[in-house]
Amino acid sequence: MIPRFNPVFADLPETVFETMSGLARKLGAINLGQGFPDGQGPDDVRAAAARALDTVSNQYPSMMGLPSLRTAIAAHYRHHQGLDLDPEREVMVTSGATEALAGALLALVRPGDEVVLFEPMYDAYLPLVRQAGGVPRFVTLKPPHFGLDEAALAEAFTERTRVVVLNNPLNPSATVFSEADLALLAEFCCRFDAVAVCDEVWEHLVFDGRRHVPLMRLPGMRERTVKIGSAGKIFSLTGWKIGFVMAAEPLMRGLSRAHQFLTFTTPPNLQEGVAYGLGKDDAYFEEMRAGFARSRDRLSAGLTRLGFTVLPSAGTYFLSIDIGDGPEGDRAFCERMVRQHGVAAIPISAFYAEGAVRNLVRLCFAKTDATLDAALERLSGMPHSV
Repeated sequence: MIPRFNPVFADLPETVFETMSGLARKLGAINLGQGFPDGQGPDDVRAAAARALDTVSNQYPSMMGLPSLRTAIAAHYRHHQGLDLDPEREVMVTSGATEALAGALLALVRPGDEVVLFEPMYDAYLPLVRQAGGVPRFVTLKPPHFGLDEAALAEAFTERTRVVVLNNPLNPSATVFSEADLALLAEFCCRFDAVAVCDEVWEHLVFDGRRHVPLMRLPGMRERTVKIGSAGKIFSLTGWKIGFVMAAEPLMRGLSRAHQFLTFTTPPNLQEGVAYGLGKDDAYFEEMRAGFARSRDRLSAGLTRLGFTVLPSAGTYFLSIDIGDGPEGDRAFCERMVRQHGVAAIPISAFYAEGAVRNLVRLCFAKTDATLDAALERLSGMPHSV
């Protein structure tokens, strides 16, 4: 028998993340490619989850999430972002943010609907849009600012636009959209009656005094925004896969039906641990941001001393280096980096549908000082550009 597979997934190549991480394991390289921190995450959050194994039922929790966590999510976003959410009707817990994205796109996109995607983009967006039957419309953002352009939005939005997917802060560029950019996008969403699916998993990972502004808070967007967050990013617990979905009740009804037939529910003890964590005082979040900013500055300063051109990083776990416009390109540069110098990184062309940008390489700074210093030592003999 010749197996027949859905071409949306069967035709996808192995992701560059798996390729580079596989090479890192095989070659004993330092992995600054995949975005996960060193360490185990906050002790008290993990302890709360451990206690819950004995004190909370380990059977199926509510499909929408434990009431304690949904209440904590609503309180958290009221305090940190000024959002007024009904925990019973406008908040849902998912098995990670990627499941939340999948459910949102499957629920909202009908065959033939157009979906506006900003590239560079998280690699799950495009196959999920295509699986839902959507037609992607790309807005290509260019370095070093990666800002929105009114003319580009006017070209992308049409009367068939149903959904726009926004990642803010933006992985992999490590940029934060300005309030002017957000206002411009909100205007287009309202004009074309589009729903914004906002991937805001990096919302607490913003630096240098910045504060995240959710698109949901802008005029006209409260009823047409699906906001997605991630406990994994907030607490450096990426393996827990606890996501949050927030939307007005009419949207949430459809979103919950899609979630019902994906993962249905999420481990209850981990939900309790996250509920505890979301109530931590402001000092935790300030110290967490400051710690990552110090790591960013350490890696940035070290790369600059070695002669690399480092782009600004306003948020996320990442920064990028500009390797120039030579013929080799970012993929070959990353291959040489891991094979010859023992450091794995990610070519940013992988985040564009057709590789529109080929001169940037992404590195993860969410590592210990020792790991970063060892990586810098290995890179000390590498040419700065292709």
